[in-house]
Amino acid sequence: MPLGLRIFLAYFLFVGLTGYFVLSTVMDEIRPGVRQSTEETLVDTANLLAEILRDDLKNGSLAQSHLPELLKAYGARSPQADIWGVRKNAVNHRIYVTDARGIVLLDSAGSAVGQDYSRWNDVYLTLQGKYGARSSRESADDPDSSVMYVGAPIRDGEKIIGVVSVSKPNRTLQPYIERSQRRLAWLGGGLIVLGLLVGGLLSWWLSGALRRLTRYAQAVSEGQRAELPHYRGGEMAQLADAVERMRVQLEGKAYVERYVHTLTHELKSPLAAIRGAAELLEGEMPTEQRLRFAGNITSESRRLQQLVERLLNLAQVEQRQGLEANEPVVLRELVAELLQGNLARLESLQVDNAVPPEAVVDGEAFLLRQTLGNLLENALDFTPAGGTLRFGAERAGKSWRLTLFNQGQAIPDFALPRLTERFYSLPRPGSGRKSTGLGLNFVAEVAALHGGSLHVGNVEGGVEASLLLPAH
Repeated sequence: MPLGLRIFLAYFLFVGLTGYFVLSTVMDEIRPGVRQSTEETLVDTANLLAEILRDDLKNGSLAQSHLPELLKAYGARSPQADIWGVRKNAVNHRIYVTDARGIVLLDSAGSAVGQDYSRWNDVYLTLQGKYGARSSRESADDPDSSVMYVGAPIRDGEKIIGVVSVSKPNRTLQPYIERSQRRLAWLGGGLIVLGLLVGGLLSWWLSGALRRLTRYAQAVSEGQRAELPHYRGGEMAQLADAVERMRVQLEGKAYVERYVHTLTHELKSPLAAIRGAAELLEGEMPTEQRLRFAGNITSESRRLQQLVERLLNLAQVEQRQGLEANEPVVLRELVAELLQGNLARLESLQVDNAVPPEAVVDGEAFLLRQTLGNLLENALDFTPAGGTLRFGAERAGKSWRLTLFNQGQAIPDFALPRLTERFYSLPRPGSGRKSTGLGLNFVAEVAALHGGSLHVGNVEGGVEASLLLPAH
């Protein structure tokens, strides 16, 4: 299972379970919370009525007062109130008054006058000077039919002469409870979904960052050129830097070993030629032979120097993972500079710079100059006197394809797939000597560094090298 998916599942379980428990706990607290607030209001209402009823109860004129009519009128009212989206069309308080013995003297419902309520907790506890409250069901089989009752003492000085009780059915609170629960469910659900979305995005980002770093490591392990992923600080940036340092150290060691081996192999031939010529020069010989062997030493020494220089240039390119500079380069001007620097070798050839002025590529000018120089030198070695050299360029999508045609013999089929192989070279037509075999390998490396490619093949009348580079 991918790491990002494992992280998301763990995050999902944590956020989901935490959200569920928190939400369910809060949902369970809504009902008692609403009822507690309602009970607090009933307490205030009962105590207010106790003060209003005190004088009439003390004087024994409660039944003859206007209070029965007021309570009856109160019970018949229709408020038509819209309370936070809940419609209220009737009043729900029931009010009754008992004397000091618990006998009902006044009842807003008109059904309990004369009954003994002294055993109900709201009356019983209040008459004892305690807080009197109870919750009773109107129907024993219906848990939603419970009614809250709160009593308040009616006092004559320090003496309790009666009790006034105020009640409210819990069913009238249910719409507010359900409304709060619905809103909380939507809000809680939305927060959980948002949390999971954030967790998913975090897991996706972390997985993507790890995938980029993994692809980079795989590309490096396969010998491919890849760009190190960039991260803005944090542990991922530190991990990327550590991987890059490890790559440099490991590749450096392997690279040195490989090049020491190949360089040793390639130096054997010119060193053997120099040593043989030097041994022969130690003895007596005609001047003509001495000059010939001395010339061999000079040419082989020059070959050694060229081999070392090209190996160093190739090593610098192969070790790089990206361009140090990326600027627009006008190909026609670059070709013109190269042709101007090789006028001596071009005197006997027909040269044509057919690169259009609008052919501009993005790259590192110094490397591109070395690349075209190697292509030109290779073409000069295989072009006979009076032959044709022609530079051209054409647009290929988002790239420019630079071509160099040289008139000459076709490349043998067996050599075509090996032309960019390091140290592989074909004999030159005039001298039969081979080059270092590093020129086209260098060109291919520079092309890959620029995100392009090199292709060399036979065409009608000669050979064409095609270099694909990104357009500006």
